Amino acid sequence: MAKVAFIGLGVMGFPMAGHLKVKGGHDVTVYNRTAEKAAAWAEKFGGKSAPTPAEAAKAADFVFTCVGNDDDLRSVTMGENGALESMKPGAILIDNTTASAEVARELCAAAKDKSCGFIDAPVSGGQAGAENGVLTVMCGGDEATFEKAKPVIDAYARMVGLMGPAGAGQLTKMINQICIAGLVQGLAEGIHFGKRAGLDIEKVVEVISKGAAGSWQMENRHKTMNAGKYDFGFAIDWMRKDLGIVLSEARRNGAKLPVTALVDQFYGDVQAMGGNRWDTSSLLARLEK
Repeated sequence: MAKVAFIGLGVMGFPMAGHLKVKGGHDVTVYNRTAEKAAAWAEKFGGKSAPTPAEAAKAADFVFTCVGNDDDLRSVTMGENGALESMKPGAILIDNTTASAEVARELCAAAKDKSCGFIDAPVSGGQAGAENGVLTVMCGGDEATFEKAKPVIDAYARMVGLMGPAGAGQLTKMINQICIAGLVQGLAEGIHFGKRAGLDIEKVVEVISKGAAGSWQMENRHKTMNAGKYDFGFAIDWMRKDLGIVLSEARRNGAKLPVTALVDQFYGDVQAMGGNRWDTSSLLARLEK
């Protein structure tokens, strides 16, 4: 059992912190900007809540963060009453936020100045993966720190991999989002085409999902897409945030991402339709408007 702090109790962080308490058996203290949510978590899982990130992180062996973006992350870690203000030497900061590689490197340096370790550890698997404790975790950091952190991360993960030094986890998550964007657009176009052609989409997917066209998106989203229901996963607002990070990094490293840039624009069109909180499969709605 370790002393753990978890900062950020959104749709992902709330169940992830729960797995650390229940499945991992750790002593968990949480912080959330909305104190009522932290209190609700403590009541549900039997842990404790703290009024600031610094209070939550005090005496913790591992401090997890899972917040919205780079600025939120800087605030809860390096800002006033941030976690790094009180972390003890030897503690490890593990960031599950999908953020930039740049902020990951900043945090690694800041943690090192406090004699602490750091792992950037963005996740994939969505709300369902978080709730079921089967997330894929892409890590950046040094191997010794990773080996200490992995047994704790395992509480909410199915796959945990070290991808390279600080920032490599975030870069890997960017690739994950690049691949998802193209897949969802292809699936949306396929379903749209099939409907226009008068085919039974269920029969089509039953056949093609067993071949080279098969994907997680096809298996898990084709039914809801075909029904025009788009409240089953990762919201477009968050996907656009992620793709913005991807495209910014691509401008920096010279990568050419024409499909990703185009799909990002398509998601902008869906936002303009009022679909900010629809899930990423709602690219089909744009084709059918």
